[in-house]
Amino acid sequence: MAVNDPLGDMLTRIRNAQTRKRGKVTTPGSSLRQKVLDVLQAEGYIRGYTTTDFGNGRSEFEIELKYFDNEPVIRKIERVSKPGRRVYVNVESAPRVANGLGVSILSTPKGVMADHAAREQHVGGEVLCTVF
Repeated sequence: MAVNDPLGDMLTRIRNAQTRKRGKVTTPGSSLRQKVLDVLQAEGYIRGYTTTDFGNGRSEFEIELKYFDNEPVIRKIERVSKPGRRVYVNVESAPRVANGLGVSILSTPKGVMADHAAREQHVGGEVLCTVF
């Protein structure tokens, strides 16, 4: 079955796996998903991920979820910019999640990065998702 929103699918898989207290979750691979996972790992929301290549251009990510005191580190993760409604911001209006405790992940001309990194590099872009 074709997925219309691959990034939204990955975020939903993470959310569902954490609800079920799973240690790992798998998702199909893509370059955008990998860049978002890199930001999540750099910000400390996931332990890490491994890539399995099946050939023919197909790959899969196995994401290691992170827990603290038997509670998921990611309290809330949601897609902001969707295929039916894209959300773009400039550097001044980049959203702050939970008064700076959370992270907005942006797709900018300089790559996929967290909101604070986008402010440092003075670039705006598409708000992919927010994490708290």
